[in-house]
Amino acid sequence: MNMRQSSVTQVLKMLFGIFMVLVYLGMAVLMTIDLFNLGRLRWLFAVVFAAYGLYRGYREIKGEHTYGMRRYDESADDEERYTTYNKEGRQ
Repeated sequence: MNMRQSSVTQVLKMLFGIFMVLVYLGMAVLMTIDLFNLGRLRWLFAVVFAAYGLYRGYREIKGEHTYGMRRYDESADDEERYTTYNKEGRQ
C-alpha cells in the first residue's frame, strides 16, 4: 500500500470513528428522553451508550483505529513466513 492509500485509509477510519462516537452519544440522548418508551430500562441503556461513546471518543483522540482487527506486526509475520517445517510439523 502506498502513502496516498494509507493516508486515505486513515482519514476514512477517523471519519468513521467520529461518526460512531456521535451515533453512540446520540443514542444515549435518545434513551435519556425516552423516545423508545422503555421505561426505567432506558437509564441503563443511556448509561451504557454514553460510557461506550466516551470510551470510543477517547480511543479516537488517541488514534487507535483497530475496529476489531489486531494490529499488524510485519516483523513477526516475516519470521513466520520464512520458517521451514519438516514433515512432523516441527521446525
